Amino acid sequence: MTRNAVLGGGALGLTAALRLVQRGEEVTLYEREPVPGGLAAGFRVGPSYLEKFYHHLFRSDTHAVAMIEELGLGDKLVWPRPLTSTLIGGKPQQLDSALSLLRFTPLPFQDRLRLGFALLYLRREPNYHRLEHTTAEAWIRRYMGERVFEVLWQPLLRSKFGDRASEIAMPWFWARTHFRSTSLGYLRGGFQQLYDSLVGAIETLGGATCFGTEVQAIIPHYDGTLSVRTAAGEERFDRVISTLPTRLTINLTQELQGEYERQYGTLQSYGAHCAVLMLDRPLTDIYWLNINDPGYPFLALVEHTNYMPPEDYDGKRIVYLGNYLPMTNELFSMSPEDILARYVPALKRVNPSFDESWITEYQMFKAPFAQPIVTLGYPDRLPAHQTPVMNLYLANMSQVYPQDRGQNYSIAMAERLIESLPVATSRL
Repeated sequence: MTRNAVLGGGALGLTAALRLVQRGEEVTLYEREPVPGGLAAGFRVGPSYLEKFYHHLFRSDTHAVAMIEELGLGDKLVWPRPLTSTLIGGKPQQLDSALSLLRFTPLPFQDRLRLGFALLYLRREPNYHRLEHTTAEAWIRRYMGERVFEVLWQPLLRSKFGDRASEIAMPWFWARTHFRSTSLGYLRGGFQQLYDSLVGAIETLGGATCFGTEVQAIIPHYDGTLSVRTAAGEERFDRVISTLPTRLTINLTQELQGEYERQYGTLQSYGAHCAVLMLDRPLTDIYWLNINDPGYPFLALVEHTNYMPPEDYDGKRIVYLGNYLPMTNELFSMSPEDILARYVPALKRVNPSFDESWITEYQMFKAPFAQPIVTLGYPDRLPAHQTPVMNLYLANMSQVYPQDRGQNYSIAMAERLIESLPVATSRL
C-alpha cells in the first residue's frame, strides 16, 4: 500500500488526502496551523463559524458544491442574492446585474452599452488562451473605452495590485467575469464545517492528520522514497504532495534549489489582510462594496450580515475590511489598534453617522501568498505538478490559473491530480 504525505490542510490538501484514502492508500496530512481550512478557516462567533477572510461560492463552483453534498452538508448551503455596489464620488452605485448597469449613472449611456457588450462577450468566450497576449488594462481600454476604464476598472486594479496594476494579464480579468453569478453560495454556519467534515472523513477511512505541526524539510532518498521532517522527527513516505506555496516547497527541499528555483521560484504573490469588526448596528445595507474613491485604506468593505442573518452570530453585525498588499507593506507590522485608528475615519466617509462606539470587538488576520500576481507569460512560469524530485508533487494556488484562488478550484485541482497518479506498491 502506497504511503503518502500531504503537506497543507487547506481545501487542496484535504481533498487530495480524502481522495487518496478513498482509493485505499495510506495518508498522513501535515498542517502548521491548529485547525484545517487554510485561507477559508474560521473562528467561533456565537453558534456559528466566521471565516478569517471573506468567502462565498458562485453558481459555477460545481466542485465545491459537490464536495459539500458528498459530506452531507448540502442542506446548509444557501444561495442569497445580496447587494453588490461600487463607491464612486462618495455614493454607492449598484452594479451587479444588467438592469443596474443600465442605471449606472457614473457612465454615459453609450459607455454603459459598450461595457455591457464587452462583459457579455467575456461571459460567452470559453477560450481564455485567446486573451493571453494582452494585459487587462490594454484590453479594457480598447474594447470598453477610456471612460469605462478610468471610472470603473482602473481604481479597482490599482487598489488590488498597486504599481503592478498595468501588468495584470487579461486572462485573470476574464476569469473574474466569466464565472461570476449574482446569487452567492454560503454554508450556513460557516465553511469551517466543510473542513472539519473533510478531516472527519479522512480519519474515518484510516488517514492521519497532524495539525499544529510545521514541516521543516523534505528529504529524498536514492530508492525514490522521501522523508518529511518535523519537530517530532522524520517519517518516510512513498510519495509527498506539497500544497504549500512554490517558494516554501523549494525552501524545504534542498534538491529543488538551483535551476528549478531560478525557473519557478520567482512567481510573486501579495499577502492578504482582513480586519473583522463586530458592530452593534448595521453600517450599510450592502454586502460587497468595492472602493473606487481615492484615499481609502482598504480596497473592499464586505458587510457579511447583509448576506447572512445577524442571528447566526448572536446578533452581531460583521464587517470585513480587506486588502491585498506586498508583505513588506507596513500594514502587516502595525498593531491592531493603529490599524483600527486608520480605518475609523474611512468608515465615517462610508456612513457619516458611524461612531467608533459602534465597534464592540475586532480582530485582524493576515496571510502570505494569498494573491498571485498574474502577468503576461504567467503560464510559462508555472511548474508542473511533478517536480524533478521523484515522487514529490506540487499543487498550490498559483497553479489554478487563470483563476487566482478559491475553494472550488483547489478542490478541482486536487481531484485531477489524484486521478492522474498511479496506484503504486509501497517501497517501504
